[in-house]
Amino acid sequence: MVDKPSLTSHHEDSTSVQLTEKVRKNPHFLSLLWANPKARIGIIMLCFFFAMAIFGPFVAPYSLADTNFPTSQTPSIVHWLGTTQSGQDVLTELLYGARISLFVGFVAGAIVILIAMFVGFVAGYFGGWIDDMLSLLMNVILVLPGLPLMILIAAYMPSHGIGEIILVMSITGWAFGGRSLRAQMLTMVQQDYVIAAKFAGERPLRIIFYEILPNMLSYIVANFFGAVVGAVLAEAGLEFLGLGNPSITSWGTMIYWAQSSDAMLSGQWAWILAPGLCIAGLAAALTFVNFGIDAVANPRLQGE
Repeated sequence: MVDKPSLTSHHEDSTSVQLTEKVRKNPHFLSLLWANPKARIGIIMLCFFFAMAIFGPFVAPYSLADTNFPTSQTPSIVHWLGTTQSGQDVLTELLYGARISLFVGFVAGAIVILIAMFVGFVAGYFGGWIDDMLSLLMNVILVLPGLPLMILIAAYMPSHGIGEIILVMSITGWAFGGRSLRAQMLTMVQQDYVIAAKFAGERPLRIIFYEILPNMLSYIVANFFGAVVGAVLAEAGLEFLGLGNPSITSWGTMIYWAQSSDAMLSGQWAWILAPGLCIAGLAAALTFVNFGIDAVANPRLQGE
């Protein structure tokens, strides 16, 4: 059954589409985004985490293979965040782990949004029995608890490398974005320029990618950022539960080994607090940028 949006919702979405089109054609979009305080904070934070992932291994105080330091040390001048139970420097692990965590988050987020776009666009554009089948699939996945489903799938994986973690998150994380993009597509197909393109005999793929897609960029970016946040948190959750690969170094594995070694009980609070704050900071950065995009692209938020 194809959803029928109300007249008020249709009018608001039509206005949002028109402003989004203006913003897309405006070469000063990035300037408008930077002018938004929340987006500016988020962009600065994102740049910090990207610099951490790119240059972290080069500026790390020690090598990741160095395990000859005194074990289970609390923060000191020599080891700013202390050492692990195996004698590794925690700050070094934190800098090296940024690369894996961001890689997993953004790759999984990209795969999730691609699946969500395909399912949501096809369901919303073609409607009918195609929409019914894809909507049923999305609803089934949405009603299943996300974390238990990931745990179940990960537990039966033959191996638990980075690729397997990304695959698990891709399988379980696309339904919400697909549902959201389907709802936007249902609104878009009612726009005059889309109807005119259909009457002109344009192919569906061209209408979707050349007429509709540019006007949905803000929604797609918003869902992509949400998918990245979900992927980073899911990776940390799977690693914390021991369903990842403990031999790699990521923020999630740091929390796993800190918890396994009773870091808080031994006074090594920085070992578990530092990766936790980095995960929270990355999620906050993406959320702030998302708020900024909404404020620029959505007329209802212009005054906020």
